Amino acid sequence: MNRVLNFSAGPSTLPLSVLERARDEFISYKGMGFSIMEVSHRGKVFDELHNNAIAKVKKFYGLNDDYAVLFLQGGATLQFAQVPMNLYNGGVAQYVNTGVWTTKAIKEAKIQNINYEVVASSEDTKFDRIPQNIKFSDNADYGYICSNNTIYGTQYKEIPTTKCPLVVDSSSDLLSREIDFNSKNIGMFYGGAQKNAGPAGITIVIIRKDLASRVKDSVPTPLRYTTQIEANSLANTPCTFGIYMFDLVLDWIKDQGGLNAINAANKKKASTLYGFIDNSDFYKAHAKQGSRSLMNVSFTTPSTELDAKFVKEAEQNSMIGLKGHRLLGGLRASIYNAVSQKEVETLIEFMKEFQRVNG
Repeated sequence: MNRVLNFSAGPSTLPLSVLERARDEFISYKGMGFSIMEVSHRGKVFDELHNNAIAKVKKFYGLNDDYAVLFLQGGATLQFAQVPMNLYNGGVAQYVNTGVWTTKAIKEAKIQNINYEVVASSEDTKFDRIPQNIKFSDNADYGYICSNNTIYGTQYKEIPTTKCPLVVDSSSDLLSREIDFNSKNIGMFYGGAQKNAGPAGITIVIIRKDLASRVKDSVPTPLRYTTQIEANSLANTPCTFGIYMFDLVLDWIKDQGGLNAINAANKKKASTLYGFIDNSDFYKAHAKQGSRSLMNVSFTTPSTELDAKFVKEAEQNSMIGLKGHRLLGGLRASIYNAVSQKEVETLIEFMKEFQRVNG
């Protein structure tokens, strides 16, 4: 088997054991003689898988029945519009702008013609940090953040504690650490699965049911969270195979020791890679100390020409996904849950040799 080292930002690498399990069950799910993709989303077999996945998410995050766990479609991008459609309550919605994804969410709030404010931003320094001393109004309809930024390599080390309901776009650090929803007053927590929790095709939305009830009659029925809560995500045919794969990833996380163990492994990987970059006079990290992502490490060599050469030679050495995003340029190593410490160390050995030859 020829498997490359995959540092792609998303869709991204999945645990090998998950892929092998899916391969073994692709033709005959649990020996039943059919693929999970071939049976009704309302049948007993899929229903059990679906509800088990919901229960696992609730257990990982310590959620009670005040919260609904939904498996939706349209990616995190659709949520940029659905959030103000459903949660705006006639007051003010407040956003922190830390990159492209929050910029797009703010744009959708403007399109919805709601009253919104940008209470903090790091745009003036090319989104190289998480703003400090963020202040959301206690009575805001909701506050909004993106917990991890794939392009610029920044991440909230702690989710802000708010009095207003907090909405968190967690697309690129979903299921990477424990989070206390109650103490942080998280009202909604969502993310596309394709970066850290499964394949492209499903968006996991965790929402407090009382917030969902704010929705106005003018919101189209398919775009109401209440519609999917009442139907247990089955108001339309869900992405059944995506939910199946997500469920396998949940089992893999449990086998690794849960979210605390995953977080410890992620911290070690990131510390190893950032430590090498910081001690080099050849590579430079984009994100400032204190705001650095455990998921996405954005960095550069001394020139754009060397950046391109780095990507090309990395691919020749069976390492893919290291080209930086077009908006930032440079290089990026995405070291999500499924990337091992050994794979990070292999990348560093390549970086050392590339520096020796080109430095």
